[in-house]
Amino acid sequence: MSSRSLKLSLLVGGALLMGACGDDDGTDLDSLDQQLVVNFADAVVVPTYNLLATRMVELDAAAQALRNAPSATTLKAAQDAWFAARVPWEQSEAFLFGPVDSYGWDPAMDSWPVNRTDLDAVLNNNDTLSQQYVSQLQETQKGYHTTEYLLFGEGQAKKPQDFNARQFEYLLALTAELKAVSANLASSWTTGVNGQAPYRDTLAKAGEAGNNVYPTVEAGAQEMLGGVLSILDEVANGKIADPYDAKDPNLVESQFALNSLSDFTNNIRSVENVYLGHRPESAATGLSMSDVIQERDAALDTRVKAEIAAAIAALGKVPEPFPVSIKDPASADEIEAAQAAIRKLHDTFQVDVKAVILP
Repeated sequence: MSSRSLKLSLLVGGALLMGACGDDDGTDLDSLDQQLVVNFADAVVVPTYNLLATRMVELDAAAQALRNAPSATTLKAAQDAWFAARVPWEQSEAFLFGPVDSYGWDPAMDSWPVNRTDLDAVLNNNDTLSQQYVSQLQETQKGYHTTEYLLFGEGQAKKPQDFNARQFEYLLALTAELKAVSANLASSWTTGVNGQAPYRDTLAKAGEAGNNVYPTVEAGAQEMLGGVLSILDEVANGKIADPYDAKDPNLVESQFALNSLSDFTNNIRSVENVYLGHRPESAATGLSMSDVIQERDAALDTRVKAEIAAAIAALGKVPEPFPVSIKDPASADEIEAAQAAIRKLHDTFQVDVKAVILP
């Protein structure tokens, strides 16, 4: 037995034993172990946001290098840095609660579609474009997708010679703001910001006396489950359905970099990370949602993992680029199959997983 398996046996077995003992004294048989939320915070949320902050530093540096020496090489490096920064953000979308929500950092970083008229108005005014200036702009004039618009142009057609001084000024203000926001987001979970306690502690201490946000471990688990359900619904019924039903590429997320299907896949990876209790580059070390389900209903755990894999595989069959495939009747079966796979996974979490985790 590995050390992890031993730990799991002690944790889950301990929880069940406590419940069994509690059967006599009136406590809840199905109480969850606090280690479920502790591990989620420490092995999934914090490392994801730390990686996001690192990738934003790299994106800002790549944008500065492009401004200092515009060339095909520096432009590709900046575009690659944008793609890399996109991964941890999309893999965070199964837990868009806490500071990212309360401080409005989600819409500030990731609102779309952008309004090209408003972007051009910023480029054409005489204001000095600084990080502080950009931070005050409306959400569709900053963040990932305004940066994407400047770096890639329509249909990935941007060339180094297309940039003018004003576009570089806007680009660097945008990447500086993304770097600042992502650093604050990571800090909000690890050290706290604005005099607030680290949100990691708020979640990890679910069920402890005085915790008014998560008065029980089940409240923390409910937050985890709600995040999973929210992103699965958004991918199937928003990110895919909105542009596909309208046959409108302007409604597609990441339409300039043609990164939509990668975004959607990383959203499902986000669900997978929450369920398995660790990021793909790290080994599992603590109690996960999967561990609890496996202990209580092993067949359901196998089904959830298979449905996650099926959703990712279905997205992989949708022809690229997504802004083109939504208008191509030949791609309809693959798009609708991906939606069906994601909706099936959503329903499994909403009904079956919830029934086991939060009976």
